[in-house]
Amino acid sequence: MSIEANSQRGIRFPYRTGKVKILLVDEDAGELKMYRLTLEGQGFEVVTCTSFEAGARCLEKDEFDFVLVGQGSVAFEGRTVVDRAMQANRYRPVLVVTRCTDMHCYLEAMQMGAVDYLEKPLPPTDLLRFVKSHVHHQAQVQGSYAS
Repeated sequence: MSIEANSQRGIRFPYRTGKVKILLVDEDAGELKMYRLTLEGQGFEVVTCTSFEAGARCLEKDEFDFVLVGQGSVAFEGRTVVDRAMQANRYRPVLVVTRCTDMHCYLEAMQMGAVDYLEKPLPPTDLLRFVKSHVHHQAQVQGSYAS
């Protein structure tokens, strides 16, 4: 199975129709815009939220194939978004990006099911490589269950 990139239709899963849909949740509007432009430029459908509460509500209303959560401080405000994302679909890749690396927050995010916990700023090339890799893996996992 492979994910096909098409500049007009976007990146798609092999087992369903529609673009791969990504939720970005970060209180930093500048980084949120950079992530959105980078991913949309590669054909992903992107929804952005500038608050963790809005991100959690988005997960209740819609399906997403990948979730990126920005962590503002050691208080790990994005915890609710990670929790909701994993409750709805434990196979969905959730990435936590942070400016303040904290071992306790890292362990909590990973125990909740996040696929990784990376330090900001995340360069566009790294973001794309990471998203494509995990979306491809998710397509293979879910595709094997759909068979």
